[in-house]
Amino acid sequence: MERVYLDHAATSPMHPEVIEEMTSVMKETFGNPSSIHSFGRASRHLVDHARTIIAQSIHADYNEIIFTSGGTEADNLAIIGSAEANKEKGNHIITTQTEHHAVLHACKFLESKGFEVTYLPVDRTGRISLEELQKELRDETILVTIMFGNNEVGTIQPIKEIGNILQDHQAYFHTDAVQAFGLSAINVQELGVDLLSVSGHKINGPKGIGFLYSHKNLDLQPGLYGGEQERKRRAGTENVPAIVGLGKAVEIAQNAIEVKHSQYSAFKVLLKETLAGAGIEFEENGSLEYGLPHVLNLSFPGTDVESMLVNLDMSGIAVSSGSACTAGSIEPSHVLVAMFGSQSENTRNSIRFSFGQGNTEEQIVWTASEVAKIVKRVTS
Repeated sequence: MERVYLDHAATSPMHPEVIEEMTSVMKETFGNPSSIHSFGRASRHLVDHARTIIAQSIHADYNEIIFTSGGTEADNLAIIGSAEANKEKGNHIITTQTEHHAVLHACKFLESKGFEVTYLPVDRTGRISLEELQKELRDETILVTIMFGNNEVGTIQPIKEIGNILQDHQAYFHTDAVQAFGLSAINVQELGVDLLSVSGHKINGPKGIGFLYSHKNLDLQPGLYGGEQERKRRAGTENVPAIVGLGKAVEIAQNAIEVKHSQYSAFKVLLKETLAGAGIEFEENGSLEYGLPHVLNLSFPGTDVESMLVNLDMSGIAVSSGSACTAGSIEPSHVLVAMFGSQSENTRNSIRFSFGQGNTEEQIVWTASEVAKIVKRVTS
């Protein structure tokens, strides 16, 4: 039985060149990057090279990149670290109802510490209102954290416009760019963001590694205490093989942004056209105008998401109902609830298809044909 992986927004397979680079480092370069002897210097050189590649990819300075264990730690360090370091300036934070749980739970933690958090609503496409954001801004607002592109429905927020609004405000601007990085060109200077989170395993790199861009003039309270690694912002001996793998993954991703954007956008159209040609009724969740190219969230009236997922898996097709971090949860997607309301059928019949390395047009057509068969079977 053919197996098709269409859950790249949950995690992506490692690129062969990334594996090759990491394997070479694990075999040949084991020194501690903090050691001053030749073994340590060899490791430090690799870390420095990866940091340079990553900084250039978002038009940041070399010393503005902090290596983390992934997107969750990067989000936590950005949100909790900046809030705690700047609490004398205010205690108000603004985010959205559709953030990843790494952001939402970090904000909930800060609420337990006395901070006040405003959760902006979104419209039926998943976009916030800039007017609503401006209305909620206060003198004591110290942080605005709004994700670049949504992991469940792919909706892209107006990041540059938000940056413009905050240009003359004291609040720092953080964006979770885990899904957007590698598929959208990002220039932190043009966007006006102060903090930006990225995860390696979403861009065909290794799991357990990511980075946080933190503007050089921004104060952060560390989340870990120990050595002086990462300019005292993230203690712990650097994971050199993973950092090298991340650097290679970033390099490969940056060189293929336009090709992937075009290819995955075409996959979206092909999957929808094939479904429509088979007479299947569906609704696309998210913004048709502002969306990530690799994420397609479809609602199938008359179906049940659990039944659909089981049937698709039995057919060899790997998709999801939303964020992998909530797998096994019986609660409806908080993103779809925010978009449509808790009583909407969309919260109970929506499937996320996400494209990536290794997918072909033939796989997309075959997947759509299998989906059509299953929908007809479960709704008959």
